[in-house]
Amino acid sequence: WYVAWTHFILIWAIYSSFFTPLEFGFFRGLPKNLFLLDIAGQLAFLIDIVIHFFLAYRHTHSHHLVYDRRLIALRYLKSRFIVDFLGCLPWDAIYKVYGRKEPIRYMLWIRLSRALRVTEFFEKLEKDIRINYLFIRIVKLIVVEYYCTHAAGCIFYYLATTVPPSKEGYTWIGSLQMGEYRYSNFREIDLWKRYILSLYFSVVTMVTVGYGDIHAVNVREMIFVMIYVSFDMILGAYLLGNMAALIVKGSKTERFRDKMADLIKYMNRNNLDKQISKEIKGHLRLQYDCSYTEATALQDIPASIRTKVILSSFIIFPTS
Repeated sequence: WYVAWTHFILIWAIYSSFFTPLEFGFFRGLPKNLFLLDIAGQLAFLIDIVIHFFLAYRHTHSHHLVYDRRLIALRYLKSRFIVDFLGCLPWDAIYKVYGRKEPIRYMLWIRLSRALRVTEFFEKLEKDIRINYLFIRIVKLIVVEYYCTHAAGCIFYYLATTVPPSKEGYTWIGSLQMGEYRYSNFREIDLWKRYILSLYFSVVTMVTVGYGDIHAVNVREMIFVMIYVSFDMILGAYLLGNMAALIVKGSKTERFRDKMADLIKYMNRNNLDKQISKEIKGHLRLQYDCSYTEATALQDIPASIRTKVILSSFIIFPTS
């Protein structure tokens, strides 16, 4: 039942991760009936918070499952509880109650912590030998690139829409003219067109070193563009590095998948018992998750010091 719940909450995590930047940037023009989806999502995550107070976990050192509810509750309270709880608060309603102060809306970005569930999902898919590794990695890189440009595009529009109407001409979209069409009254344009235009500005900023028709106009936009372009250099290095690793091969995950595939072929060929096969797979996964063992930790230490460490660790001194 919990596995089914994780799949259900993953759908809401994907929706929340992509809708949060949209809600932050385009909140003045979004359809009003979308708040029903928002309420349903927050209720799902509130239920997930309750479930985490009863969810057993594996101890870091002993790898034994911990069922003590007091320890489970303490562990969750010390880790993700505060972030999860703040993400479930109705920040739009709080924003309206407290006089529509813009800094309150920034708290919406806490909900992006839910994107960790999506990254964990991709990590599981990468280890699944039934799915092509190259395909999963490329999809993951495309999602990362689109998500970053999506969030930046929403922020670009937010910077324009929070300017007073009398100064809309001093924004990147209000001063924009493409052909004979001017975007001076951009709030009246269809929501989908505004989003595409914002996403286009974000993508053009990310992949080019110069600007065409679209560029920053006021100081706020210039500051954000500088931060965004600096971040894009890191993002570009990450994407290029991963693509190079896919071409060259030899990553830790690929070695794990190849070894697991060979083991499965061996077990199927010799008709090994299901329980034995399960134990072998579990041991291989444990090796993958715990690659930094005691042996690897002592590997780079000189032999003389290593001997002293082993003697001090295993010699039993007699008690008086």
